[in-house]
Amino acid sequence: MNYVDFILTPIYIFLLYLFFRRKRKKFKDPLLQKYHRQGFWIKIFASILFILYYSYLTEGDSTVLYQLEGNNLYHLILNNSNNLKYIFHKGKDFDLSLVKAPGNEGYFRDEGNFMVIRLDALFSFISLGSYAVINLLFASLAFSGLWKLFKFFYEQYPKLHRQFAISILYFPTLAFWSAGLLKDTLCIAAIGWLTYSVYGLLYKRKSILKNCIIIFISAYFLVVLKVYILLAYVPFFVLFIILKNLQSVRFKFLRYLLAPGLIALSIYAFSQILTTYNNELGAYAVEDLTSSISHFNEVIEQRSDRADAASNFSLGATFDGTFTGLIKIAPVAIATTFFRPFIWEAHKISQLMAAVESLILMFFTLYVLFKTGLFRFIKLILSDPLIMYCFLFAVVFGLFIGASTLNFGTLVRYKIPCLPFYAISLLLIDEKVKESAAKK
Repeated sequence: MNYVDFILTPIYIFLLYLFFRRKRKKFKDPLLQKYHRQGFWIKIFASILFILYYSYLTEGDSTVLYQLEGNNLYHLILNNSNNLKYIFHKGKDFDLSLVKAPGNEGYFRDEGNFMVIRLDALFSFISLGSYAVINLLFASLAFSGLWKLFKFFYEQYPKLHRQFAISILYFPTLAFWSAGLLKDTLCIAAIGWLTYSVYGLLYKRKSILKNCIIIFISAYFLVVLKVYILLAYVPFFVLFIILKNLQSVRFKFLRYLLAPGLIALSIYAFSQILTTYNNELGAYAVEDLTSSISHFNEVIEQRSDRADAASNFSLGATFDGTFTGLIKIAPVAIATTFFRPFIWEAHKISQLMAAVESLILMFFTLYVLFKTGLFRFIKLILSDPLIMYCFLFAVVFGLFIGASTLNFGTLVRYKIPCLPFYAISLLLIDEKVKESAAKK
């Protein structure tokens, strides 16, 4: 950070406050106003911590890749307007002789990395290249998506507003790792906007053109940044929309008759899409996914001499690279995603925060399981479309993250998309049990 950061940061915080306050005044519900105000300041505070963390405590992609190369591209454009063409080109077409740090050349082949670099360069034009301001702008994008996600769940169960706020707006790891210049920040924003827009289009059937545009932009960002998030998320969310619409059918017999057929049709349609775009998906194609995970694990193990190798860990189970092998290690991989790092495994401040959070999440999971009972727990998941969608997405996503990420530094970042959904599924189950007990 330099003097430009210190001068511009309070100015931009004030401008962002005015912008979001204007949005907030349109809410008629005082609860929405309260949570929007709290969520905004939590995100600003998290962004400041993120800026300080990467400026003074550690190095990472945020500073030595995205900011360094984005700021470099910004100055290249200022010095020669012909370089503006790189904003519209793909990363693989970038002139590598212009890269600021030679060690970053390989990252330009990944379009997800170049997307963040490109946005950093664009935001630099309105922030004078200030790292702090760019982080605040990225954090604001994430907050807008998280707010849409909160509104979506709030519209399903308004009385559970506090639980949803805890799971989405207050969740420490989610708040921190979606508050800065990272791909994860943009992914969280895209998930929130995609969820609210698809729900508005298919269920509420409002603002069709606006929702279609937002869906396209959100899906595009997820495809470019981390396509596996989209692949894990869409099937379960579409399933929720289908089951949600079926609830409006008055006759139970007709609902039970239509449900299996529509579910089977949606599964078939999704599998056809995966088959059609097999080449475009590359390593994320169904036939290559398990082998890609196995290869990635081998790469992590071979990089034991790197500075971040102290954060590497083992699942304690062997993965042979097959789909059957993936199923065998599923319990360990899922538990790793949600309940690790353990306290004694944390080597950094950020990991310690995640370790405490994981411990609380583990205790709450055990509390709900013992309170509900295993069979009733499963029954509640299958009987409620919202719980089913949240739980299944969280578990499937957690499986792939736990199986493919053998470094705690990346694990605590990569798992944030599924954390709110897992927490919400547990809170909804707990609420169902409380309602049942109250009726008795």
